[in-house]
Amino acid sequence: MSLSIIRGSSEHGDFEHVVSQSIEMLGLAHHSFNLATHALLTDADAEATAREIRETDRRINRTEQRLRSDLMRHISARGGSDIETVLGLTLLLKKIERVGDFAKDILELNESGVALTAAPDAETLMSEREAVSVLFSRAAELMTTSDPGPDAVRQYRDEVDMVIAVCQARMDSYVMSDEPARDVVGLAIYYRFMHRIAANLLGVVRASAEPVNHIDLDDEGASPAATSDESP
Repeated sequence: MSLSIIRGSSEHGDFEHVVSQSIEMLGLAHHSFNLATHALLTDADAEATAREIRETDRRINRTEQRLRSDLMRHISARGGSDIETVLGLTLLLKKIERVGDFAKDILELNESGVALTAAPDAETLMSEREAVSVLFSRAAELMTTSDPGPDAVRQYRDEVDMVIAVCQARMDSYVMSDEPARDVVGLAIYYRFMHRIAANLLGVVRASAEPVNHIDLDDEGASPAATSDESP
């Protein structure tokens, strides 16, 4: 198992545990996302859900800290020959950790009193939640492909851009809505978190597949204004 960014590293095998555990971290973040959105959109047991999400978040954070320390030790021991790989993996870990944070933010939105179980567009909410869940699965698939290639990354970026466009349109409609604030503010915040999750999942895929100097570090989700392999 290897990511594109570690191919050609001087000590390729030194990074295998970082790769495998980063994929596990993404799976944990996906689990937290599913739990948090399920609690917000259904009548799930909020207390049990909260305990599991917070414990999962701690596991993600501990793993990220440990792996970042391992990467720093690698640089200290091996010198700068693998610096680009280490920077790419560090960025990858940070993006995954952020996704886990946003899942926890959705939980905290629910804990603050926002409940969308009776929302008039409940079916749409569930459908759009599933679209983001699919992005998690697609990101994991691309991470486990040793060389997904630019076309696969571009296709994923297009999928993310579509989800982000929907989230942005929802946020705009709630901001401009004449409905009472109690009915729309929670929805606007929820879609903001969904927007950021999708954007960071794109960051995960790009960090796993592209040289670090080609990656747009902005986590807002907008595609780079121009890239070397696309027309203006």
